[in-house]
Amino acid sequence: MEEYIVKGGKKLRLGYTTGSCAAAAAKAAAFMLLTGRRMERVTLLTPKGIRLELPVREIAMGPETVSCAIEKDSGDDPDVTRGTLIFAEVSRSGGDGVEIDGGVGVGRVTKPGLDQPVGAAAINSVPRRMIREAVEEVRALTDSREGLRVVISVPEGEALAKKTFNPRLGIVGGISILGTTGIVEPMSEQALVETIRVELRQRRESGAEYVLLTPGNYGSDFIRDGLGIDPAIAVQTSNFIGDALEICRELGFRGAVLVGHIGKLVKLAGGMFNTHSKYGDCRMELIAAHAAAAGLAAERVEEVLQCVSCDDALRILREADLCGQTMDRLMERIAFHLQAKAGVEIGAIAFSKVYGLLGQTAGADGLLRRIVLTGRDKI
Repeated sequence: MEEYIVKGGKKLRLGYTTGSCAAAAAKAAAFMLLTGRRMERVTLLTPKGIRLELPVREIAMGPETVSCAIEKDSGDDPDVTRGTLIFAEVSRSGGDGVEIDGGVGVGRVTKPGLDQPVGAAAINSVPRRMIREAVEEVRALTDSREGLRVVISVPEGEALAKKTFNPRLGIVGGISILGTTGIVEPMSEQALVETIRVELRQRRESGAEYVLLTPGNYGSDFIRDGLGIDPAIAVQTSNFIGDALEICRELGFRGAVLVGHIGKLVKLAGGMFNTHSKYGDCRMELIAAHAAAAGLAAERVEEVLQCVSCDDALRILREADLCGQTMDRLMERIAFHLQAKAGVEIGAIAFSKVYGLLGQTAGADGLLRRIVLTGRDKI
């Protein structure tokens, strides 16, 4: 497709979701089954209102079953499913409606709290609706009342799923068929936030009242190596710490602990809850201000302001024997802003890859113990 959006001054090509692929493949297969005529291209109107015209691949026609595929195109989004073939097999069911299920390479839900119930194929609600509407369109066009069974499969799905969040969410055997608009927007922040929401909702509906959060892999490594805790307990928030905390409150969690590298967490001391550098970089200013308040000499404060990494700033503080005092002040401000944002019991633990544990907010230890004691059976 040749639809574009502009982000950060760059023209980025839109793509289409696995849900759109599944619906388009189902529509083409249903048409071929009910008419006996090959369909080389299929059109699909997405929920976003963008009409797709897609080539139909891997066509296999029989009197009772037709199978075909649509190739996933994620546009300029770096999606692991780019180029993957999404298959739909449509067969006569003997009933009077449209049945939808997942086949090889489509995951199965094993834990509550996701879009589909336990045991169901991981084909989310909007793609299911798209598939049903696409097949019903063909039934109406051909004036058919035959019941049809649609099975969506992704031959590469089980291998691809290892590169996604599915194993953490309790979706086994393959990828999920996803998409709420049918269209992939490159670098969609909302899509990332929704991924965090799904994982938090799954934890909450499995009974978890407290949750461990970390921005990313550095945090996961420290949780394992520095705290001796299984990092699978933690939910990764990326830069969307504020969004994750708001979701925790919405879902009714009683408390959370955030474990993060000082390079991320120090921004919270200034009330900055999306920690991506494109929204600002106040790290050295915050460290310098609190170091000065702790007694760091003016010339050394200037050195901190010239640092390019937090570890380098920490080196200066350690040389002046003021690292502990400065971190105590920073953790107090982090606690202040976290509590105002979260509205639940909240703790934070900051670390450096060079210097290890740097500080923690009051009460973080107790919250962490509750998470560890109750969290192993909630992942």
